[in-house]
Amino acid sequence: MLSGLSIRNVVLIESLELDFSAGMTALTGETGAGKSIILDALGMATGARSDRGLVRKGCDKAQCTASFELPPDHSVWHILEKAGLDIDPSEPLILRRQISSDGRSKAFINDMAISVKLLSEVGIALLEVHGQHDGRGLLDPGRHIHMLDAFGGYESLLSRVGKAFSEMNKLQEDYENLKAKAETAESERDFLVHAVEELDRLDVRAGEEEELATKRRFLQGAEGALTELTSAETVLGEGDYESRLATVLSGIERVRDKAAGNEAAQNVLTLAGEALERALLETQEARHAVATAAQTFNVEPGALDATEKRLFAIKAACRKYGVQGAALIDKRREFVESLELIDNVDGELKKAEIAAGKAETEYRAAAFKLTQARQGAAIKLQKAVIGELPSLKMERAKFEAQINEGSASILGQDRVRFVVATNPGSAMGPMDKVASGGELARFALAIKVALAGSNQKAMVFDEVDQGVGGAVASAVGKRLSVLSSSGQVFVVTHSPQVAAFADQQYRIEKASGKTKTVTSVTPVSRDDREEEIARMLAGEQITDEARAAARQLMKAS
Repeated sequence: MLSGLSIRNVVLIESLELDFSAGMTALTGETGAGKSIILDALGMATGARSDRGLVRKGCDKAQCTASFELPPDHSVWHILEKAGLDIDPSEPLILRRQISSDGRSKAFINDMAISVKLLSEVGIALLEVHGQHDGRGLLDPGRHIHMLDAFGGYESLLSRVGKAFSEMNKLQEDYENLKAKAETAESERDFLVHAVEELDRLDVRAGEEEELATKRRFLQGAEGALTELTSAETVLGEGDYESRLATVLSGIERVRDKAAGNEAAQNVLTLAGEALERALLETQEARHAVATAAQTFNVEPGALDATEKRLFAIKAACRKYGVQGAALIDKRREFVESLELIDNVDGELKKAEIAAGKAETEYRAAAFKLTQARQGAAIKLQKAVIGELPSLKMERAKFEAQINEGSASILGQDRVRFVVATNPGSAMGPMDKVASGGELARFALAIKVALAGSNQKAMVFDEVDQGVGGAVASAVGKRLSVLSSSGQVFVVTHSPQVAAFADQQYRIEKASGKTKTVTSVTPVSRDDREEEIARMLAGEQITDEARAAARQLMKAS
């Protein structure tokens, strides 16, 4: 439900706040008062095509905001979720649009910046305008199939067709991809054979490139390390260092024997001997450790060259096949699979072709059943709409829901278009080419009454009473009232008979001053409704007769 509309600096409107309720709302006023501006503002807020011509003269920008209160199962929540907008369905949905005087446009939903395209998609799900301002309702042939399907009520069949179409597309795509891959592989057979043979000879192991790079760094420093360690080993063995330490140790032991009886001397000599023993032992261990370390760096001649040759061969293969290191193993597997595909392609293609053909047959069968269901629904819809036309003073008009063959899609293989003829003997044609603005609105009313109960949108009928009056206008008002019991309805009208059926009424007026002209919108209270209906009947001079007629109209509604 549209609960509110805020307008700032749109054409003749400076600032306006409107609150709406459920049921039927009438927008009344003299011709030229600015009723179309309200519709333009509403369209602007809901993503309809708008331009800088809506910006009030002398202002930098125009802004319109539409507030909606919607049930949790409304289709718009799916659109918002798909777009990545996380909005609580228990909160009002607020659509806002700004247009600058230079033509730039900005769109927002609950103060989150969005594209105008998304705003339009959301607006289409929330609002339909029928009549002279109809741009996204009955005048959009793309919407007709959805209206017919909503009337037909064959949701399970639509779901089956949608799933069959998706499966058919997937299997057809799989077949085409396999066919293209096989053709590419066949043209590259020689390359694939050569590549597999080359990679087999190279026989790369997982992690080998990293191991070789580490080994190369070690070998590059091995020669210098070996020189250092050899020099250290030589120093530790120079001048028979160990032999001299052993000779000194023997001398210390002889002196200690001669110092028998002198405890102090023997203690000192014992400490000296132990120190010499440790020095001799650690010197031997150090020389052994250095010698062992030298052996580690004593690599085979040519080891560095062999390592670099292997490493560079792997890197060259990586560059050649556009991969890194161990990915060469996966690349070889990919080449082998391509060769196997060439060898088995006829069988694989046949399987894929059969699967795709079976899916297409299932889709066509489901789509045919859907077409039959649509044809039955179209006959019923035509009867229902034609049955409404006489009371709308269009007894000679005709309406058809034409179903023609179209391209396969998730909606089946039908094209649906509503066509009309307004005069006897005239050819059926698109509504916008055949019907006037008022006729369009009445056709829309007849269709919407037939579709009552299947609509989640607020509906606007513009000049639905054009060219009719009296009992016909009352019939129009009555049908609008019936329609409003299952969905919110707005009607722009000059007819008091139509306005009398409204649950809520706004009077639109234009006032001109010395420097500017302003359009205002005033809610007509329940107590003032009779006076306003009387004004619509009599004009500026309201008579008692007009008031009595207004009372009678309101009583009849």
